[in-house]
Amino acid sequence: MASQKPYSFVLVGVGGQGTLLASNILAEVGLAAGFDVKKSEVHGMAQRGGSVASHVRWHPEKVFSPLVGLGEADILLSFEKVEALRFAEFLRRGGTAVVNDMAIVPITVSSGSATYPGDEDLAKVFASLDAELVMVPGERLAQEAGNVKAANVVLLGAVSKLLPLPEETWWECLAQRVPKKFLELNRVAFASGRAAVATTPATQA
Repeated sequence: MASQKPYSFVLVGVGGQGTLLASNILAEVGLAAGFDVKKSEVHGMAQRGGSVASHVRWHPEKVFSPLVGLGEADILLSFEKVEALRFAEFLRRGGTAVVNDMAIVPITVSSGSATYPGDEDLAKVFASLDAELVMVPGERLAQEAGNVKAANVVLLGAVSKLLPLPEETWWECLAQRVPKKFLELNRVAFASGRAAVATTPATQA
């Protein structure tokens, strides 16, 4: 049975990181838990390397719009650190930012014309929102599980720890999307993401 609390999620990353697959699984988890769910992809460049964002909303009764407004997201899931800063304004005060500890350095930085923000910038921005910042080493944990491409599953595992739904609901939805030969690898990746979140923060406030 679905929780009585609605949830709004914004997932962001760059093309090729599995952001949209993660948003599809998140939507399916909401449906499996009994929520009304709507999802919207908001991206200007679908090709690899372009910025990608997806909005997912769960409601115990009815979702009227798939879009999450500024300051409305309970959870911001970012697959890359600069994207977390770019979309921070979507997170509500007191929300939770789950951020992959990964930097994809743009050409403006590698050419020396710009500076890549540091972790202290992330901490400052989310502290200003009274938000909890959860950094997850997605690529490292995925590599340890057997394939670095499973970083999106690691991140979903981290998000799952923040929500009052059975772990089995998440895994059942995820397993439907994973080829059978990669099931065990993804199970390990998902479990490592859950283990990376030490506590269950105030997404239920």
